[in-house]
Amino acid sequence: MSRYVYDFIEGNKDLKDLLGGKGANLAEMTRMGLPVPPGFTITTDACREYLRTGSVPTGLFAELEHHLRLMQTSLNKTFGDPRDPLLLSVRSGAKFSMPGMMETILDIGLNDTSVAGLARQSNDEHFAWDSYRRLIQMIGKTVFDIPGEDFETELANARSAAGVRTDAELTTAQLHDLVAAYKKVFHTHTGRDFPQSPHEQLFLSVTAVFRSWNAERAVLYRRQERIPPDLGTAVNVMAMVFGNRGDNSGTGVAFTRDPATGRRGSYGDYLRNAQGEDVVAGIRNTVGLTELATIDPVSYGQLLSIMQRLEQRYRDLCDIEFTIENGKLWMLQTRVGKRTAAAAFVIAAQLVDEGTISLDEALQRVTGEQLAQLMFPSFDRTAAPAPLTTGVAASPGAAVGAIVFDSAAAAAATGPVILVRRETNPDDLPGMIAAQGILTSRGGKTSHAAVVARGMGKTCVCGADQLEIGEDSVRVAGQTLRAGDVISIDGTTGHVYAGSVPVHASRVVRYFEGELTAHGDALLSAIERLMIHADHQARLGVHANADTGADAARARRFGATGVGLCRTEHMFLGDRRVLVERLILATDDAEREAALAALLPLQRADFEELFAAMDGLPVTVRLIDPPLHEFLPPLEELTARVARAEALGADPGRDGTLLTAVRRMHEQNPMLGLRGVRLGLVVPGLFAMQVRAIAEASAARVAAGGDPRPEIMVPLVGAVQELEAVRTEAEDVLAGVHGAPEIRIGTMIEVPRAALAAGEIAAAAEFFSFGTNDLTQMTWGFSRDDVEGAFFGRYLELGIFAVSPFETIDAGGVGELVRIAVERGRATRPDLTIGVCGEHGGDPASVRFFHAAGLDYVSCSPFRIPIARLEAGRAATAAATASDTR
Repeated sequence: MSRYVYDFIEGNKDLKDLLGGKGANLAEMTRMGLPVPPGFTITTDACREYLRTGSVPTGLFAELEHHLRLMQTSLNKTFGDPRDPLLLSVRSGAKFSMPGMMETILDIGLNDTSVAGLARQSNDEHFAWDSYRRLIQMIGKTVFDIPGEDFETELANARSAAGVRTDAELTTAQLHDLVAAYKKVFHTHTGRDFPQSPHEQLFLSVTAVFRSWNAERAVLYRRQERIPPDLGTAVNVMAMVFGNRGDNSGTGVAFTRDPATGRRGSYGDYLRNAQGEDVVAGIRNTVGLTELATIDPVSYGQLLSIMQRLEQRYRDLCDIEFTIENGKLWMLQTRVGKRTAAAAFVIAAQLVDEGTISLDEALQRVTGEQLAQLMFPSFDRTAAPAPLTTGVAASPGAAVGAIVFDSAAAAAATGPVILVRRETNPDDLPGMIAAQGILTSRGGKTSHAAVVARGMGKTCVCGADQLEIGEDSVRVAGQTLRAGDVISIDGTTGHVYAGSVPVHASRVVRYFEGELTAHGDALLSAIERLMIHADHQARLGVHANADTGADAARARRFGATGVGLCRTEHMFLGDRRVLVERLILATDDAEREAALAALLPLQRADFEELFAAMDGLPVTVRLIDPPLHEFLPPLEELTARVARAEALGADPGRDGTLLTAVRRMHEQNPMLGLRGVRLGLVVPGLFAMQVRAIAEASAARVAAGGDPRPEIMVPLVGAVQELEAVRTEAEDVLAGVHGAPEIRIGTMIEVPRAALAAGEIAAAAEFFSFGTNDLTQMTWGFSRDDVEGAFFGRYLELGIFAVSPFETIDAGGVGELVRIAVERGRATRPDLTIGVCGEHGGDPASVRFFHAAGLDYVSCSPFRIPIARLEAGRAATAAATASDTR
């Protein structure tokens, strides 16, 4: 028979798959001898069985009762005892942290009888009835899906009638009335009385936590964070300890380092006379953790000691939840804390300096996604007006957008928006994902808004308590702002501005550009150190997609080791378009050769500039790829112009000639038509002109003392015969250009057949480069431009895609074609150079795939070069670590 329940003392921090992150860490703290309330964990296996069958696994509740009896014995208390009741909390705990996305229920075991017993035992009737009203609300909302706002309305009415601002100021008699009001809400929605059986409350709560794994907000969060949907959640059942037992009690969240900046020290929030949900929800503004030193110096000293022990144990920033009950400190949770991108780099470097982790491990503590966040623009504070107000700088960044006051409006917006709320809750997740930034009037660095924003890399300012937020307006500093008004929020300083504040390049980008040095800057020093190590460890080269000398020069400053894709079709636009029209409209060889002769010096100059910028590094030039009709006016536009001229009795002239050509070349599916290698074979001299321009430009660079290393890439090849025909023509041209260096010829693998025939094609190619954009389109059978807005959103909702295959390589389909091509190509030509030049080359997850597939380099846009470099190093160190452990 399967085992589903483990006492805390039976687990450890390495059992996250079975016990979830929270359960594994509670077990670890228990083993360390820290003050953890007694409890046990229901495994993720139980949740998966529930999700599979729709019912609780056989024997689970009997097993739960057994462990509950053990807890009762250890505490000398009885669950449901009307005189001195043992109360329980039930909390979710998946393998990966999902803050606020699933359910927590506190104070389980209270009923109409035991609430009086709790009042007598605690000598605090106010505390007992406050706990009871919380339980009714939590079970009502979580188990029975009663709208939370119905309870909040009753609470607001009670505060208003009493003339007080906070829950803690309500009298005991008023709490009696509030409990009665909550019971009415419960009965109205469910048709039954609030359950009085403590065991029924417990079983209902456990089932509700299982069910919450598939709650809409949890599913959305997993999709956003790419957490697998089949993990399930563990459930942690723990004896209650109370932070709402008066001013010598309280609850808080602590970090062993600043999660926003990475600075060493003790950071966090504390709230007197409160339960943990009050802090996390951000419904009451907290005090800084250091104020606990004055409020309760003994507990503060104990907490600092425990924080140090936990950081040493986990070798990382720890996020800790704690409660103080009548002066006694209890540890409720710890985990490796979420942090901002900047903090991730700084902390990783600090831990290396402290001898806690190696540089290889530090490289695994940061990601390309985090580096990308740090490269976004920031506010130019010298050009900013005086701030309207200042809140807590909860998650760095610069966000500008129109005000929206609810999640639905943010999710439906077509432009950038700032979500403005008193506080956020898990149901706001869709709006938080859609918004540029989040601004709240309540809460601190550990509120729901702050924790979720940091995890997503969103700009967030919390606790701006001067904001008076209504349903459709906000007042601050004597001004009234309404939905649609533009504001700017600075998550680094906490400043909030009216209007749009100018932005400038981030200092990380300026560092990569060579404008700033890392000396004296903790963040830049950390990035520099880890980038140097990544480059040293990487096996993959990182090239750039660059079409001009300026782009290539920037890519080189960013650390590119070559150009992996120069798209020559971009060189035919602008003023040169008329020359392409002449080529298309040519009626004989002489006209065609004249057009090509006019294009040749322009192409040659383009390539000279590019080769100079990348002197000494390879430059892969792709011969012209798009259909020629893209260089002509649209068919509908030309038809209208010609029809208008004919209606007026005028000669359509050149428009008429163009219309004839466009009609002749019109294709139903042009991206699957006359383009790439097909174009070069059908239009005589086109590829030869480009090859000559490449060769002559490289010869000129050699004559000037340069070291050009050009490569010629033939696009859209599907059969070796196509490549052989172009290669023969190209070699004839190259043989006639004196002074040019050796120029390799290869092909772009973007047709599925090319991947399958890679063994044959490699006989005529010295290199392959995967064009993963087209390869994805042709493998899946859809057009990127047409389908992303049409049905990708629905596919993501249904779980058909975990992420767009144009964003991250489809490893099982497109990726399999890549693996086949690598294997078959190198079987024919062992020294075959293989790279990728689609935009997947700059995607962190895809870079790791390409490393594993055995490619030699990835190529991406200049801005993504540092990201790809970092991920190339991470892929190499991860692979080496995995090899060492086998």
